[in-house]
Amino acid sequence: MEKIKVTVSVITKNEERHIAKCLESVGWADEVVIVDGFSTDKTSEIARSMGANVIEHKFSGSFADERNVGNERAKNDWVLHIDADDIVTEDFRDKLQTILARGSDEVIYKFRRRNFFLGHSMDYGGFHHYIPNLVNRKYVKYKGDVHEVPVFEGEMGVIDADINHYPFDSVDQFIQRQSRYAGIAAKRMLETDGVLSERQIRKGMIGRTFKVFWKSYVKKQGYKDGVYGLAFGMLFAMINFLKWAKYWELVKKDE
Repeated sequence: MEKIKVTVSVITKNEERHIAKCLESVGWADEVVIVDGFSTDKTSEIARSMGANVIEHKFSGSFADERNVGNERAKNDWVLHIDADDIVTEDFRDKLQTILARGSDEVIYKFRRRNFFLGHSMDYGGFHHYIPNLVNRKYVKYKGDVHEVPVFEGEMGVIDADINHYPFDSVDQFIQRQSRYAGIAAKRMLETDGVLSERQIRKGMIGRTFKVFWKSYVKKQGYKDGVYGLAFGMLFAMINFLKWAKYWELVKKDE
């Protein structure tokens, strides 16, 4: 199969369990760039053995920086940004190839990401959603810390296909990873919002956490995924609580 003229950029840090399957799913790409946060396992070794260009880049506290490094080091204009726990489907590959072959006026494309929880496809709760991560690097720059977003001028297109996402292998792994992300978000919140009142902190801890759960489990029908939907909805809401709890901890330390 002829290589598709696109660069796949993958952010990694100790992802030896996932990286091989991820790279196997993008073997059709003209180039693969790994932006690695100095992994201490075999992530880089596996990636290099599969032909990827591994760039070691110390994590700055912003995932947007990692995405932008991928853009800067890509040799192709079109860059598909994914994570090490993503699997790109053949349907996505075929539709991407069709779009690039015919040419496009769009500078960015969004596509669906299907999340899996303990092997179960999360079809409700907002966890089968669009992300805008196929970009023309000449027109796009990422901004943000944990939830980075592409900033661009131009039109956005849609690829009607999925990329499968396996964000964690266990509940413990989810808690550990999200605790780290919540810490990053809490520090950024303190930098941007300063010291908030205890009333505002309680509202964030309780009110906003409940709203996150209500939105995913009730409004977006996460209950249709059964116990999986309940557990994932609670864990997803916990991210908000952790962020506010860690923010409160930082405020107390500064007093």
